[in-house]
Amino acid sequence: GLVQGDRVCIWMSNRIEALVAFLACSREGYACNPSLHRTYTGSDILDLLNRLQAKALVTEPGWGADPGGANIEKLSAGAVSLRKVYAPDDFPQPGAEPSAPAVTNPDLVSYLAFTSGTTGNPKCVMHSCNTIMANARDLVKDWEVGPETHLLTLSPVSHHIAWVGVSQWLLSGCRFFLGDPPPGTTQLDWIVETGATYVMGVPTHAMDVLAQYRASGGNGLGMVKVFYMAGAAIPPSVAESFVQLGITPQNVYGMTENSSHQYTHREDEFDVIVNTCGRGGNSYEVRIFDPVDSNVEVAQGVVGQIGGRGGALMLGYFGNQEATAASFNDSGWFLSGDLGSLDAHGNLKIEGRLKDLIIRGGHNIYPAEIEALALRHALVDKAAAFPVADERLGEKVCLAIIGSAGVQELLHHLAVEGLSKYDMPEYFLRMEKFPLTASGKVLKRELVTMAKRGDVEPVAIRFQAKKESA
Repeated sequence: GLVQGDRVCIWMSNRIEALVAFLACSREGYACNPSLHRTYTGSDILDLLNRLQAKALVTEPGWGADPGGANIEKLSAGAVSLRKVYAPDDFPQPGAEPSAPAVTNPDLVSYLAFTSGTTGNPKCVMHSCNTIMANARDLVKDWEVGPETHLLTLSPVSHHIAWVGVSQWLLSGCRFFLGDPPPGTTQLDWIVETGATYVMGVPTHAMDVLAQYRASGGNGLGMVKVFYMAGAAIPPSVAESFVQLGITPQNVYGMTENSSHQYTHREDEFDVIVNTCGRGGNSYEVRIFDPVDSNVEVAQGVVGQIGGRGGALMLGYFGNQEATAASFNDSGWFLSGDLGSLDAHGNLKIEGRLKDLIIRGGHNIYPAEIEALALRHALVDKAAAFPVADERLGEKVCLAIIGSAGVQELLHHLAVEGLSKYDMPEYFLRMEKFPLTASGKVLKRELVTMAKRGDVEPVAIRFQAKKESA
């Protein structure tokens, strides 16, 4: 009972049926949304189904954050437009004849994805086959992905990175593996078992794999040659660790709106790979604009808001023309909400989110720099810098860490690594875990809220420079 243009949602674990359902939707001309996370409750899913006016849902028993899994009957009754809920057992068996010729218009909306929601209510991005595959063609060509490649995505099928992997698989004919390790095994075990040569994930995945490698006694990362990292600013220390293991880091920047458009290349020098996101591919052009006036382009090397345009860019936000229009400047450049700078060779360096920018007495402080330097300390596992309100200066920096580094020890480390005294943290917080989005990004706004509510209590600190001995 579905017709071309209808919306179908996928809410599933990392299993082959999710890919089959997505490709079936593409063949029939349906717009498919696979970005429903396991951490969502039935109520969350109901809200998103209604926002999309979805006609069908593909899911599995026991999935989701509700005790015992989602109530399918409740979802069916509550989603006004929903006509059918499919489970894996409902799938046609291999060899079943297609009901009609395939829809071949590559400019139709074929892929829908909700943004990760680090800044509030997620928007729903619309892509076509052309916009998704534009970026994939660049990646496959520049990184020589081919039939001999074993590509493993550690990101779930509810995250856009997985579909960047799927698109490379479709183009290159490589072997493709989902991040679905058997119970009782680690991500590192799965990397070794699959014979993965090209691994994709967010920086959190990379940190976890490196920790598992060290815990295993340093027995290696199997056949891995390339480790793709995107979705958040990549700490240089993480990239350096892969280089030391003989693995080439692919330092990537992008968004659901424009895929993995900016990335380092195989032939890039060490400093470029470790400290920038490279110059990207041909399907997307990047410019840097003034953070206050987005119509003014800034000079080379100056930090500003990252803008872009090209074939990999989304078609817009579903049902939200106001948000679509607000995302572009007057010249038609898409505004990312991220801060960065370009060097003379077009390599992009990420400085953090525009909304994460901490303004202390009129001075701009970039959390990503503080976090990257903190992570160079051996006793810091993870780091997040966020603002604490101050009556006189407006905001001060709080550095939250997961790890055992001492406060003054850490501050001196930051100074030695080159952090300006004007950017030094003035509050400190040690945590066991950070609040994360379903895709592994730190929820900075939640850290701010937790501090305001008193759920956590940042401690006031002051950097004390070591006196030179006589």
